[in-house]
Amino acid sequence: MTVLAIDTAAPRLQLGLLLADGTRDVSVDDIATGHAELIFGRIAALMARHGATYADLTRVVTTTGPGSFTGLRIGLSAARGIGLARGIPVIGVPSLLALSLSAEGPSTVLLDARRDEAYFQTFAGPGQPLTQADLLPMVIAQAATVPGTTLISSPFVDIGLVARYGATADPLTHPPDPNYVRDADAKPQTAARIERLNS
Repeated sequence: MTVLAIDTAAPRLQLGLLLADGTRDVSVDDIATGHAELIFGRIAALMARHGATYADLTRVVTTTGPGSFTGLRIGLSAARGIGLARGIPVIGVPSLLALSLSAEGPSTVLLDARRDEAYFQTFAGPGQPLTQADLLPMVIAQAATVPGTTLISSPFVDIGLVARYGATADPLTHPPDPNYVRDADAKPQTAARIERLNS
């Protein structure tokens, strides 16, 4: 199994490659924008380091957010495109779950969502959610942090661990769909809408 993992939810372009022999390699660019211009060149360079090509990939894994709207769309589109072209599964991993993979035991993920709010979720262990991902006022999220758990507040996943998790994740329970948690800011305009007459 050769697995490519993609994360564009945070201000980084992170790629991970998991080879059949267990070797893991990563590519990381600290960028807030410009993912679309770099992603395929970085994928090609990462695979070339190991003599691999797209034909060797058996599945693609991508984080699904919450995170940057534009960044998420780029990562999801790239993963879906590769999966469609190769006819291989595309695995979606929610970003809060992906962050929990770096903890050795129980963890609380608390990410600044701006507007004095936080994305919040608790885990019994790596990749084992105890609660649903939620958007809470920051003060409530901080008060809800579970004592004795590892507190994770960095938005940067370990992309190598995401690749390993995605290698065995069930495609049916891990669809590559965006997971915004917060409702979209854009709302349909209705002020100038003309109602359709029923004929």
